[in-house]
Amino acid sequence: MADNETSGVIDNEKYPLLIFPAAPLRLRESGGVVEVFVPTRGGWLELTPEEWVRRHVVEHLCCHLCVPPTHISEEYPVPLNGQNQRADIVAFGPDMKPWIVVECKAPTVALSDDVVAQVVRYNSVIGAPYVVVTNGLEERSYVRTDRGYAPCEFLL
Repeated sequence: MADNETSGVIDNEKYPLLIFPAAPLRLRESGGVVEVFVPTRGGWLELTPEEWVRRHVVEHLCCHLCVPPTHISEEYPVPLNGQNQRADIVAFGPDMKPWIVVECKAPTVALSDDVVAQVVRYNSVIGAPYVVVTNGLEERSYVRTDRGYAPCEFLL
């Protein structure tokens, strides 16, 4: 059976409206699974609730915060404690130094202290001045200081 482009109508319970502006996503159904085209990866991925949030964050970074797509890395490798971890999104400044690390969660996942600790661990390797966690329904932003991390105004 051939893959069919969807009309953009998706399950609003699984993929709710987010705090980010609507993102023009290219979707298709393949074998009963909704997939999204990811230009930065040059291919199709299953549209999980977490990927729904990630696609909106990347679109927001590019279209509303004017971060060039070439300055965004998804699934950024983070060697941590002898294991390969991956940060969801790392955006780089004009000097190509890491500017912000974003950890995306599904809308049903609470932004707990454990989620914040996860992005802070990643950033101990990456070294960006800002970290953000979001589930698409809320966002928690932090700035790195000499004493650790302090909450800051919303970055996204």
